[in-house]
Amino acid sequence: MTQTPIALAVPGDINTLTGGYIYDRQLYDELCRADYDMILVTLPNSFPFPPAADLARACAQLQALPAGTAVIIDGLAFGALPPEEVAKIVAPIIALVHHPLAFESALPTAQQEHFLKNERENLRYAAQVLVPSPHTKATLIAHFEVDAARIHIALPGIAQLSQERPPVPRPARPLILSVGILHPRKGHDVLIDALGYIEELEWDACIVGGVWEEGYDTALQDQIDRQGLTARVRLAGRVEGAELSMLYSQASLFALATRYEGYGMVFNEAMIHGLPIVSCATGAVPDTVPQGAGLLTAIEDPAAFGAALSQVLSDSTVAANMRAAAVRAAKALGTWEDTASVASRAIHAARKAIS
Repeated sequence: MTQTPIALAVPGDINTLTGGYIYDRQLYDELCRADYDMILVTLPNSFPFPPAADLARACAQLQALPAGTAVIIDGLAFGALPPEEVAKIVAPIIALVHHPLAFESALPTAQQEHFLKNERENLRYAAQVLVPSPHTKATLIAHFEVDAARIHIALPGIAQLSQERPPVPRPARPLILSVGILHPRKGHDVLIDALGYIEELEWDACIVGGVWEEGYDTALQDQIDRQGLTARVRLAGRVEGAELSMLYSQASLFALATRYEGYGMVFNEAMIHGLPIVSCATGAVPDTVPQGAGLLTAIEDPAAFGAALSQVLSDSTVAANMRAAAVRAAKALGTWEDTASVASRAIHAARKAIS
């Protein structure tokens, strides 16, 4: 397509197993396949709370890019950069905002207000903006004063499952699967409390996700133990590849009591496996989980979440209808090639804006 270099700037290891990093990795690979001359700029991994030395290094890396090299900057770093330093970046900027940093859970008020002001200012320097959902676009327009014409919705892609894969036997008791980094925003604490409301039912639960916030895994395990659920709820840690696919295949339902999502790629994975979904009506979740495929409750309401889990586990007709709806929705999901096609339009627009 073009040999003019395109940079993708990501804090830390692009192979990190979170939705945002998986999105970045897939986008990078697809743009390479589309014949873009891609440059991966690895920023310090301390974002969004970098020490001064890391912040200076990241700014120097981005400011060293020439004006002819458009740069896609992941929002985990972009929203935390000093606006006066962003102003010195000569390469046309495409901000990739998975969700605003200010909307992260459990932030002190002062930090939240800092991110809100900082990210709003930085977005003024972005020639174009990539977002993963209509919800994130609406959020940037309403709260960050971004012109709608500069925002491109690049929905995450998904690889459909092979029709020839062998069937996987399900365990004797229904498996409730939850996948998400161990961070307060993902609401695993709410899920654990919700499971306490349905102890009388037959189920086991597996929570998959690497530790994102130090010590949070210990806090969750303590909560499990206090609830008397040690034998039924497993914190599996980081799981990937065939092992994760096996868990999706063995599961009877997918549950994520999230407090906020800018998209929620795990829901797509659940749907292609035909799993009923129980989650929360927050952020982009109502847009991502089609009506009929999921039951959505209010955030931070373990009793309501437990009731939704109980409904799926106890009513085979409800569960079957949700599985069918999930399968139908999965067939309509786009590919990563579609994601890269939208990004390509943003790249073209960014270059045109400065030409």
